[in-house]
Amino acid sequence: MTEAAPVVLLVICAAPPAARVAELAERLRNDGWDIYPVLTEAAAAWVDPESLARITGHPVKREPRGPQEPKSLPRADAIIVAPATFNTINQWAAGTNDTAALGILNEALGSGTPIIASPYAKAVLAAHPAFSRSIELLAGTGVRFTATDALRPAVPDGPFQWKAVLDLLATLDRD
Repeated sequence: MTEAAPVVLLVICAAPPAARVAELAERLRNDGWDIYPVLTEAAAAWVDPESLARITGHPVKREPRGPQEPKSLPRADAIIVAPATFNTINQWAAGTNDTAALGILNEALGSGTPIIASPYAKAVLAAHPAFSRSIELLAGTGVRFTATDALRPAVPDGPFQWKAVLDLLATLDRD
């Protein structure tokens, strides 16, 4: 009998790396993860959902389930938020729960599911006092963060740096 692959929920926010998040999904799949993608509403403009569904083997979730609908996501072994925008990080820290993505993230804080977040914000937004407070609050609950500029290309127009996310994920106990 083969063992099921560990499940990762990949929450994708609206920022430039979202346009190339399929690269991260492919690397996760190659590392043995079963990936369930979840988009923030704004990220839908950045991502090709059909391509992402093809890579992951699962439909892309964008909206909360209705009261009569069954749960569509399995229990996750880990959650990745990449890119994690200024808006999502601040709403998450404030406990806002009005989208599928925020609902998943808020529930995960209480469930003990390991969460990795890779912030992606302009320097002027990253300097906002609410941003550092939100990251500090979420880190205090166990969320593991990459550096805010970890995803940025090493050279202009170069590939996004998914390695920081993958390195943190590799530190999780997958038993």
